[in-house]
Amino acid sequence: MDRDKIIVKTSIIGILVNLILVAFKATIGIMVNSIAITLDAVNNLTDALSSIITIIGTKLAAKAPDKDHPYGYGRIEYFSSVIISVIVLLAGITALEESVPKIFNPVLADYSFVSIFIIAVAVVVKFLLGRYVKGKGKEINSQSLVASGSDALFDAVLSLSTVVAAIISLIWHISLEGILGTIIAFVIIKAAIEMLSETLSSMIGDRVDSEITDKLKDRISEFDEVRGVYDLTLHNYGPTQMMGSVHVELRDDLTAKEIHKLTRQIVYAIYAEFGIILTVGIYASNTDNEEVREVKESLEGIVAKYPEVLQMHGFYLDDDINLITFDLIIDFEANSHEVKEKVLEEIRSKYPKYHFEAILDADYSD
Repeated sequence: MDRDKIIVKTSIIGILVNLILVAFKATIGIMVNSIAITLDAVNNLTDALSSIITIIGTKLAAKAPDKDHPYGYGRIEYFSSVIISVIVLLAGITALEESVPKIFNPVLADYSFVSIFIIAVAVVVKFLLGRYVKGKGKEINSQSLVASGSDALFDAVLSLSTVVAAIISLIWHISLEGILGTIIAFVIIKAAIEMLSETLSSMIGDRVDSEITDKLKDRISEFDEVRGVYDLTLHNYGPTQMMGSVHVELRDDLTAKEIHKLTRQIVYAIYAEFGIILTVGIYASNTDNEEVREVKESLEGIVAKYPEVLQMHGFYLDDDINLITFDLIIDFEANSHEVKEKVLEEIRSKYPKYHFEAILDADYSD
């Protein structure tokens, strides 16, 4: 079964379960005059609506690439997550508006052991649903399903607190409805803001997980000709489509035919194992030459004085024109141009016969 079918199937299960819970909780909430249970039912209704939006977003995201959108429509999944987050946020605000007055004007709910038992069963059902949906989301890398599953697990905890409040009301005749409803509202609002923040971060372009970049670099380094792996950048066009580029350091005496063969092998291997489309560029290396190695070591010593410099790579000495080129990765918090000029000033004074050119690279990945 492919990813889209799993998302749709899981969402449909979520819709059916939530609608059943809505019916039970709304009926009990009205019967026993419980604002907390009624709000819990409303929250289940928003969960069902979220699942419907997830299905629609998945269907739209599955559209094939075209001339206007050559990278496909995968990022629509992020928009559906934003809509879900906003719906949950509005539900939380509504719950807050309904609950706060109940703190100052409490109304004792008319609970029975039967109603409490039904709510407790709903807690168990919601917990199992949350684990199932979140597990499926992690399995297929669906941000929407993971968010829905997490929300369901949170709902189970909140519903459990409703059961506790009901027991207190039944035994000691103390109404905690307003306080509990307010707590639930704040928890819903907090969860919505976190979901929205995470999704917007993905849309803006957050840092790629170091676990992925480390695996990619390790795999590329396994090719015998590769002396170093640098400048790995990755861009996602939806949860399942990732593209990027990387530079590999190679001996400068390799032929174009050998380089072509190697870079093709790297591209095929990475796509086959990770499903990532990479463009591979090269840095030439001639550090087998003793003089070149000496200059590089001197430069590395200079660079080591500056903690702002995260990495120096791409070093090459061109004897024909007495030119040395290299790249620097400097911390985002530092003044990169100022640091670069200081490094260049020191290395130029030490080797005046050479011209030096440094390119600033950004710290895109670990």
